[in-house]
Amino acid sequence: MGETTKAYGGMDGRGHRMVMMDRILSYCSVRENGMYIDATFGAGGCSYGLLSSMPCRVVAMDCDGEAMRRSAMVRDLFGERFSFIQGRFSSLEESVRSVIGDACVHGVIFDLGVSSMQLDDGCRGFSFMRDGPLDMRMGGEKESHVPSAGDVVNTASESALADIFYHLGEERRARHIASRIVHRRRERPFTRTLQLADVVVSALGGRRHRLHPATRVFLALRLYVNRELEELRAALPQALSLLTAGGRLLVMSFHSLEDRLVKRFMRLHAGHAVPPSHSVHASSTPSMSLRLLHKHVITPSREEVARNPRARSAKLRVAEKRPITARGVMA
Repeated sequence: MGETTKAYGGMDGRGHRMVMMDRILSYCSVRENGMYIDATFGAGGCSYGLLSSMPCRVVAMDCDGEAMRRSAMVRDLFGERFSFIQGRFSSLEESVRSVIGDACVHGVIFDLGVSSMQLDDGCRGFSFMRDGPLDMRMGGEKESHVPSAGDVVNTASESALADIFYHLGEERRARHIASRIVHRRRERPFTRTLQLADVVVSALGGRRHRLHPATRVFLALRLYVNRELEELRAALPQALSLLTAGGRLLVMSFHSLEDRLVKRFMRLHAGHAVPPSHSVHASSTPSMSLRLLHKHVITPSREEVARNPRARSAKLRVAEKRPITARGVMA
């Protein structure tokens, strides 16, 4: 699993390319004057790839204030063909429509997880490999009203922490880790990432495998603090609503819970029955709104993983919105 991350680095003005960019562009079927939504701007790799491949328009979105500052580079390169919105997934449709009005959307792309730049910045608190404040809020200082990872670790009950680690991090020894955390915080509260990482490593008896012992705990806290699964669950139907007939939905995920949610959503709206799951709204019913463009999940090639080891857990799923016939049914 590793430290879940978007698998591209920063923009350098020369066309930095994210993992599987060629396949993303191919599946997007980028057209001249088309409208595309980069729902996770991050370091700008996807927006740059789309805009440099064809004279199209891109509206990018991200809740991170640093992403907004980086977006100025793309704006300088492509002018009015590029727009940026600072906001969360749950406001996707409203935010995009406020910029483009009733214009047709030909593609929506999600590249989930944290960007390499967020992960490599110890001050953001996402990494168990770098010392920094135990924060993990995607929106940074703009989200001072949102409890940080430190707030959760220092105030949540032992059973609540165990549930977070087990359900969101799929950590089998969640109860033991939670117990050790609660015992440690009685002495002094957690304020730094390495303080937490050290307690988790100690609880699990040190590092015995390639996966760092704190990986699942840090992932679970990040998902919990930012409500990432809830935000994604809210955004997928909005993306489908935004798309015009023939428009493409592409989602790159780096964690099994995210991929499972996306898989179920796409299959549900491609007319396939799916077993009951918390990953799909209980009120959701099968429809024929989507056509799956690839039967199986798409993964990076060995060459791509060799160039960027953080890409090894990437999973891409793609679907196309079906046209509506004269009878008002999906074709």
